[in-house]
Amino acid sequence: MTKFPLIASPIVFMAALMSASSLSAQELPKKEYPSPNAIVDAAPASDWQAISASDLLVMDLAPDAKGEPRRVVIQLMPPPFSQGWIGNIRKLAAAKFWDGTSINRVQDNYVVQWGDAGYDNPESGETEQKALPDDLVEVPESEYVVPVEQYLDAKFVSGSAGDAAEAAADAAEAMALSALEDEKRAADPNYKKWEERDPYSEYAQFLDSWPMAESGDGEEAVLWPVHCYGAVGVGRNLSPNTGSGAELYTVIGHAPRHLDRNIAVVGRIVEGIDHLSSLPRGKGQLGFYADPKKRVPIQSIRLGNDLAEAERPQFEYFDTASKTFASYADARANRRDPFFIKPAGGADICNIPVPVRRVKAGE
Repeated sequence: MTKFPLIASPIVFMAALMSASSLSAQELPKKEYPSPNAIVDAAPASDWQAISASDLLVMDLAPDAKGEPRRVVIQLMPPPFSQGWIGNIRKLAAAKFWDGTSINRVQDNYVVQWGDAGYDNPESGETEQKALPDDLVEVPESEYVVPVEQYLDAKFVSGSAGDAAEAAADAAEAMALSALEDEKRAADPNYKKWEERDPYSEYAQFLDSWPMAESGDGEEAVLWPVHCYGAVGVGRNLSPNTGSGAELYTVIGHAPRHLDRNIAVVGRIVEGIDHLSSLPRGKGQLGFYADPKKRVPIQSIRLGNDLAEAERPQFEYFDTASKTFASYADARANRRDPFFIKPAGGADICNIPVPVRRVKAGE
């Protein structure tokens, strides 16, 4: 099984210093540990990577009851993952398919779903479906996973000399983190990497700053994106249907990892998820709105690069191959800042969200 190492530190044990000249024990001064947020705030600019406007999907909902705008920004997943569906999503956005559609389903502790109300909505009363663009592709179920070798070819083989240099730097960084991890394992016999604790796969990790799971060995090894909070997926009917991308949903509850490899993950919400997670829960079957008046209208969904330049949102994500992210992941798995009493000693991959920040124009 191919693994791409990410460091996670062991639990730190505090010892008591016994004084030979005193009958009472004197405790060592408690070491100050920064919180995960403090680690992110102190990260150098080099640890942040820009998100291309062409990889952002911008959804504008109708204003709220107070007339305030509601914008949701989605980052689409990079190659080679879920590209058949993402290609369809790009075509749907270009065709302005979602303009005038709506949020149709809000299921508590699960998902918010949007698209054509006439699609697979048992309570909608709609009998007609909005026509789809003619050039959408049917994506096979095999595309739910990506062979590790395919990922390696896309990441390290194809591309320019600059890509090769970047890949070499990433590999060197990974080797350094792996060596440091081995030192920590040798120093603490109870040390276990948080990635090894994933109950849904053989191995969980971050690749290109996306949470991924892995299973299998050698040529049989495969990777797949996982359903964490804020993940965006493709609605579908029963197998072998895989969905076109016209119906999308996002996770607003505990990570439904049982959906992994059963539904395509195509992106994640980087801003505005509160506009979805705060919506009233649907009372119909599976959280669909039984009353059409409850649906939230979608004004438009566009790719970021199709917006006027002055309106294009700019974001950066935290580089998960950096040493700073390794410290951040360790701090998430082993909270030692003042509020916490006992470090957990591990974390589910979805409990280590990758920070994303908005960048002001001109920065």
